[in-house]
Amino acid sequence: MLNILFMAFCLMAASIAQVRAEDTPVQRLHNFLAKAASLQADFRQVVVSEKGETGKQSSGVFLLQRPGKFRWDYTKPYQQEIISNGGKVWFYDVDLAQVTARKLDKAIGSTPALLLTGEVALEKNFTIQSQDKEEGLYWIKLIPKEEESGFKYVLIGLDGDNLAGMELSDNFGQLTRIYFSNLKLGVHLDPARFDFKTPAGVDVFEDK
Repeated sequence: MLNILFMAFCLMAASIAQVRAEDTPVQRLHNFLAKAASLQADFRQVVVSEKGETGKQSSGVFLLQRPGKFRWDYTKPYQQEIISNGGKVWFYDVDLAQVTARKLDKAIGSTPALLLTGEVALEKNFTIQSQDKEEGLYWIKLIPKEEESGFKYVLIGLDGDNLAGMELSDNFGQLTRIYFSNLKLGVHLDPARFDFKTPAGVDVFEDK
């Protein structure tokens, strides 16, 4: 009888341990952010219209140094640099020879990966919801608490505890989907890559 009770206790303990081991998608996001002090990844970005039609596609390289340092370089089909440092974001369009500077919280609708910098208090600014597992990825939905955020929600997709994709829905029904590949964590990144210096002869516009 004692052996039976002991075996039942072991099975119950193992079951509880398994449940605890199965982290929720939100916990997986926190796990990822805790270990992503620095990272480098390739990205592919696709814009989908309200009618579900695929629009422009672009690709490039993403660099992150937490807290607060971020670089998003579009290389195809056009060249653009987005650099964040010290709570400010610079958008440099090489072809237009134009720079736009914005506050971090005003720029997330243009580059949702800014949410990963550690400069945005996720629980304070977003309602965070775990979503169903889909296509092998764990999804987390972030709904802005501020009505004037400029977008409806951001989805973050994780492959295990690693970043795999993001999706942003704007207030016009358009989706921006981002797919990450060749993710490398803990890489050494030159701090100078996050220092933006306005090139000579370039127009600068400051969003208040």
